[in-house]
Amino acid sequence: QVQLVESGGGLVQAGGSLRLSCVASGRTFSMYGMGWFRQAPGKEREFVAAISWSGARIYYADSLKGRFTISRDNAKNTVYLQMNSLKPEDTAVYYCAADPLHRDGRVPYEYDYWGQGTQVTVSS
Repeated sequence: QVQLVESGGGLVQAGGSLRLSCVASGRTFSMYGMGWFRQAPGKEREFVAAISWSGARIYYADSLKGRFTISRDNAKNTVYLQMNSLKPEDTAVYYCAADPLHRDGRVPYEYDYWGQGTQVTVSS
C-alpha cells in the first residue's frame, strides 16, 4: 500500500507556471506506475499524464501535450507535474495516483491509490 500527498498548487495568472509534487510513502514507490488527473467543478475526473515505474514510458492527454511535463524521482519517492502556459480552463483539483499493475492507464479505475488533491486556480 502507498499513501500519496500532493503539493504545489495555488493561484497563478494565465500564462504562468506551476510545478506540482506528489510524495509517496513506503519503500516500493519505484514499483508503481504513476498518473496525474484533474477534476474541475461539475466535471468528471480527467486524465492528465502518466509515467511508468522507470520513466521510460510517458503519456499525456492530447490537449495538454507541449504544456505539461510529468517526471519522477524514485530516490525521492516523488512524481512531478510541470505545468506551463497555464490557462483558466486548467483550473481544477489535481490528483496524483498510483497503479501497482503498471497499466499506464488513462482512466481513474486503473489506479488503486489516490492523494487528496491540490487546488490549481488560473486567473485570466
